[in-house]
Amino acid sequence: MEIPFAPSARSTVGIEWELALVDADSGDLRQVAQTVLDAVRPPGADAHPNIHPELLLNTIEVVSDVATTVRGAGADLERTIEELRGVIEPLRVELMCAGTHPFARYDYQRVTNKERYSTLIERTQWWGRQMVIYGVHVHVGVEDRRKVLPLLRAMLSYLPHLQSLAASSPFWSGRDTGYASNRALLFQQLPTAGLPQVFEEWAELEAYTRDMLHTGVIDHFNEVRWDIRPAPHLGTLEMRVFDGASNLTEVLALAALTHCLVEHFSTMLDEGRELPRMPPWFLQENKWRSARYGMDAIVILDAAGNEQLVTDSLAELLPVLEPVAARLGCLEELDGVRTIMRRGASYQRQRRVARRNDGDLDAVVASLVAEMKAGRPL
Repeated sequence: MEIPFAPSARSTVGIEWELALVDADSGDLRQVAQTVLDAVRPPGADAHPNIHPELLLNTIEVVSDVATTVRGAGADLERTIEELRGVIEPLRVELMCAGTHPFARYDYQRVTNKERYSTLIERTQWWGRQMVIYGVHVHVGVEDRRKVLPLLRAMLSYLPHLQSLAASSPFWSGRDTGYASNRALLFQQLPTAGLPQVFEEWAELEAYTRDMLHTGVIDHFNEVRWDIRPAPHLGTLEMRVFDGASNLTEVLALAALTHCLVEHFSTMLDEGRELPRMPPWFLQENKWRSARYGMDAIVILDAAGNEQLVTDSLAELLPVLEPVAARLGCLEELDGVRTIMRRGASYQRQRRVARRNDGDLDAVVASLVAEMKAGRPL
């Protein structure tokens, strides 16, 4: 089985952002996605090009066009969100994003009326019904298929850094889970989700896909839901490890870090330099550590087993990437990573709000809605 890789301009970027629809009065999830999608659909079109349905009727996804800069992709998202607000405000609905809703009950949520979603729930049952989760996906264009798998392997070395920065799901069904990213561990319960299979050659990926199709595990390659995966139809490497971000500033910081890392490693390939890689057992441990401890995670850095606090590792990484960011036009957005480290990741801010309000998670939802409106961490 051949998987063609679409032509793509090097280091173009696109962003997908899953958003929760919450009641303006109660803060609970509202099942109004189809109403919203019908309202924003342009006349004569089947769907809005930048607003998509998701698994549950409490969720919509906004997507950027293909951009040459993170800032350009962000401008697309901002315009789309403003368009959405004109539709949702009369419905008494607000936009909110975090890896999970702090108190919503999973068993009250309704599935979007599409065959692929019904099939997923029928197959996965209880675990599938737990997927009241939200994420950010960042696509980076790769100009040569031969680069894709080496880039994927190198990016896995920084998966805990990216996951820790984005961690925003400490609460689940009204309780503090003790994890920075409960979403990370919930999502990997689905078949083909979680850490990717690590292949050396594209033919191995094609053989894997053939086997998954033959045995009925998947019906299409996009049902491979890895934390990092090739997107062959777009010609990109797709980073999917991020919890949902509560505001556009953090979305762009995460996108800029991803953008710079992929371009940095692509340049290393051009220069014939060796890219970092780690054994699967270290990758698995790093994913768990960052999900559990977030910005306090001590991560494994390399195949030798050297370790470092994730924030110290990031502080050393950012100056290395700044020349790349200057080239890509995202220095300001990359500096947003320092803002996250200084002010705390979303899971830390949510817990602070809960403590100040005697554990009231309504206040946490209100803070997330406020950050979405402000476009920055508060």
